[in-house]
Amino acid sequence: MPYGISEPRTAAPSRVPASRSPLGVARPRAGRADRAARALRHASPALLAYAAVRALGLLVFAVWAHREHRGVRHLLMESWDCDWYLKIAEHGYAHTLGAQFDANNLAFFPLFPALIRAGDTLVPALPRGAAGLVIALVASFAAAWGIFAVGDRLYGRRTGVVLATLWGSLPVALVQWMGYTESLFTAFTAWALYAVLTGRWVWAGGLASLAGLTRPTGVALAAAVSVAALLSLRRAPFHARALAGALLAPLGWLAYVGWVGLRLGRWDGYFAVQKLWHNEWDGGVETLRRMHGLFVVERPQLFLAMVTAVLLGSVVLYALSAADRQPLPLLLFTGLLLLIVLGSSGVYFPRARFLLPGFPLLLPLAVALARARTPVMVTVLSAAALTSAAFGGHMLLAWLGPP
Repeated sequence: MPYGISEPRTAAPSRVPASRSPLGVARPRAGRADRAARALRHASPALLAYAAVRALGLLVFAVWAHREHRGVRHLLMESWDCDWYLKIAEHGYAHTLGAQFDANNLAFFPLFPALIRAGDTLVPALPRGAAGLVIALVASFAAAWGIFAVGDRLYGRRTGVVLATLWGSLPVALVQWMGYTESLFTAFTAWALYAVLTGRWVWAGGLASLAGLTRPTGVALAAAVSVAALLSLRRAPFHARALAGALLAPLGWLAYVGWVGLRLGRWDGYFAVQKLWHNEWDGGVETLRRMHGLFVVERPQLFLAMVTAVLLGSVVLYALSAADRQPLPLLLFTGLLLLIVLGSSGVYFPRARFLLPGFPLLLPLAVALARARTPVMVTVLSAAALTSAAFGGHMLLAWLGPP
């Protein structure tokens, strides 16, 4: 059942309990380290391709920044949201709601700044922001590996490699190597979805819970994991692990939202904070208004035109994913993610970044490219990588707002 949810694959049992050395001494069975090494070798083409694409983007950005006399280190480690997370790691969260727009740091979820604080404590000699960048960099490779694993599981190794490469070639993919949360959140998402596909419910619930401590859109992943786990109970009503996964998945998100409510002394504290950021769910009214304003009322800026193209393209890709009958957990996650991002009344410009964790949307493209001839596949992926490199530089050096 190539697109279904199943128990983890296991090798066929061997007739010989243990292999023998030339001296006749039984060798121990392959341990977890050996399995991990084999899995890493299997994923290595995807990881190398991802590294090449992102290294190209970083190189283009660094040359561009040098020519404009802009600090690469500051932009990647301390700018915009990076600074928010660094200040939370240094000074903690606000104690009151306040009334100032765009100023309450309780809108930012706690796991990433907690990891930054731990990194700064363990290695105090690191420059400001270095811990966040290292975390994002390591998480980006974990994410690329998980994305490959999902694509490989569903459509084969070639598709997995293409899928990871496409994720690294998105227009705003430079954010993956900044002190932002997208890489960490995507890593949790990819491996949680892979755990669901392979029937590892406790792992899926635990990873979804960590994602819920990382970004507000973790609620989409929690819902996808919980629904999939509960639906699996129809086949095995007393499956304790599936029930545990369903219960674990939303705990991270609920814990932080509940903590903010307690801190502010009101049950809707977190949502009150979001209102201060002008961020409410309006069903897409503000999104449509911005799109209309960009292309009918005024001349669109290049970055905002790209964001709009990503949003509209994501809707088309979701329709293709549904027509291709992707596994329900993937469709649930990407569908809810789109509803949250498109239905929000908040700021418009970072929405392409908000969709970075929605890598299953890229599966229709990855499958098509994997089935194409190699020269065609390489040409398309190279063009995507170059476009991503150009937009990465534009995003941080030409666009006047944050990514």
